[in-house]
Amino acid sequence: MSSRQESIVDDSVCQGIKETAVTLTGKELTIENVVEIARYGYPVELTDDALVYKKMKDSCDFVKNAVSAGRPLYGVNTLFGGMAHSYVLAKHESTCELQNNLLYFLKTGTGAYLPSEDVRAAMLLRANSHLIGASGIRMEIVSRLLTYINKQITPLVPEFGSIGASGDLIPLAYIGGSICGTNETFLVDYRGKTINAVQALEHAKLEKISLLPKEGLAMTNGTSVMTASATIAIHDSLILFAATLRMHAMAMQAMLSDVQPFYPFIHQLKPHAGQQLVARTMLDLLSGSKMINDCSIEIHPNVLIQNRYSVRCIPQYLGPFIEAIHDIRRIVEIEINSANDNPLIDGENQKAYVGGNFLGEHISTSMDRLRYTIGLISKHIDVQIAQVVMPEFSNGLPGCLIGNREREANMGVKGLQLCGNSIMPYLLFLGNSIADKYATHAEQYNQNINSLGQMSALLARRSTMILQQHIAVGFLIFVQGLDLRSKLIQNTYDPRKLLSTPILKTYDAIRELIQVPILNEKPYIWNDNEQSLDKHIQLVADNITNKHSSLYQSLQPTIESLKN
Repeated sequence: MSSRQESIVDDSVCQGIKETAVTLTGKELTIENVVEIARYGYPVELTDDALVYKKMKDSCDFVKNAVSAGRPLYGVNTLFGGMAHSYVLAKHESTCELQNNLLYFLKTGTGAYLPSEDVRAAMLLRANSHLIGASGIRMEIVSRLLTYINKQITPLVPEFGSIGASGDLIPLAYIGGSICGTNETFLVDYRGKTINAVQALEHAKLEKISLLPKEGLAMTNGTSVMTASATIAIHDSLILFAATLRMHAMAMQAMLSDVQPFYPFIHQLKPHAGQQLVARTMLDLLSGSKMINDCSIEIHPNVLIQNRYSVRCIPQYLGPFIEAIHDIRRIVEIEINSANDNPLIDGENQKAYVGGNFLGEHISTSMDRLRYTIGLISKHIDVQIAQVVMPEFSNGLPGCLIGNREREANMGVKGLQLCGNSIMPYLLFLGNSIADKYATHAEQYNQNINSLGQMSALLARRSTMILQQHIAVGFLIFVQGLDLRSKLIQNTYDPRKLLSTPILKTYDAIRELIQVPILNEKPYIWNDNEQSLDKHIQLVADNITNKHSSLYQSLQPTIESLKN
């Protein structure tokens, strides 16, 4: 570890660092890396690449020389934005005061605090951006960001304040003030306890940092907060898409559906990559099932010769959505490895360039697209649930999937369906665009276009968390449907011998989570008053994206196949 940086490793937190640490280099950081660090607490360490250190030093030297020579440099010896025509005195003290003052006048956020994992991801992305070496900021500050991550010190950052134009100015000011220990008004979460930033430095045995010329601007001028939320949203979206396909495979088996719509011949004739991927995945998920009706071989009385659209068109309907997820993942990974402040410094040639890499339009428009996609996925789930609970459409399952029909008070999954009905229109509403709602008068008309990237990303994060709830509702309904179909086929409510292998693993994981035993004599829901379905929803929802859960692990083969 270089002597030019403070120790960023907290041994009490980062056990086994050699096996699990992610090395930050300014490039090739992946979405999975970000989630490992931000959500699961993987340690992060600085690269020992001498070229990275040299580029950062060269950019700092350029700023230092510009100040000494009195050469105009935006945001260093001028004021900011619409006041950039005003120069400050070309003295080191004045230019330093300008940077430290930035943290004070931008400390104007409001609303609830961002999720801790989003803030941890934002700190990581800000550090990664600085390591590119175009920001004019010391390695000491990058090191401090990673120290806070490893020591589990997370700034408390309000949700409102960023319009995504000069980046996430206000949210990043809270991160900057917290890691520097600027004063007691900056608050952090220190391993579950709220303390102020000065106390956090004392606990961690760190020194206060006073910003040098350009460093306040480098810390606050960028897309790191919006990109952090976008990273987690798109990461979870792929998992939720895999869960959605498994849920549809459960519904199909509960309804004795036909797999013919997924045969390769059909999709070779309309060769969209996403459509083919979904069709191939659905065939894999249903392979070996004894709860599938092959209409090409035998026609059953009162059974349609082809599935209704919500089943038959799964590849054509969901195909565009996995293509969207792939596109958005590519965009987000470019952004997390970008230099996105202003001005940017070419240290090798000792030049500075003013530009607009801080604008978050790639994030805002891609998150708009993601939310729109999530709403349509939810609508499909809602239709599939409606089909399964109606005996006219489910190939003979009891209405509302009632278990014990001798108890006249039972209503089965009616309440679960109502809950899903309440989620679907909300997700469709969240799918409306926000990138086109920007104000043109922001900051003295300097920011006369802006992206609203952070707002779009926050709404996407909310959409993914709500979709988890809807998928959980669907899982529970279809578990009941599988149990009831099993009774009709083999006179036992235990469907495990009939299920395809992939769906068996997901079925078992759900039953294990909700702790309702699998019995020959009773389905999941027998009498309505025998369990708390709201608790079951939350248990399932909380574990869909938790990589340590058996439910996530049952989904993992599908998640991996969808990445290709």
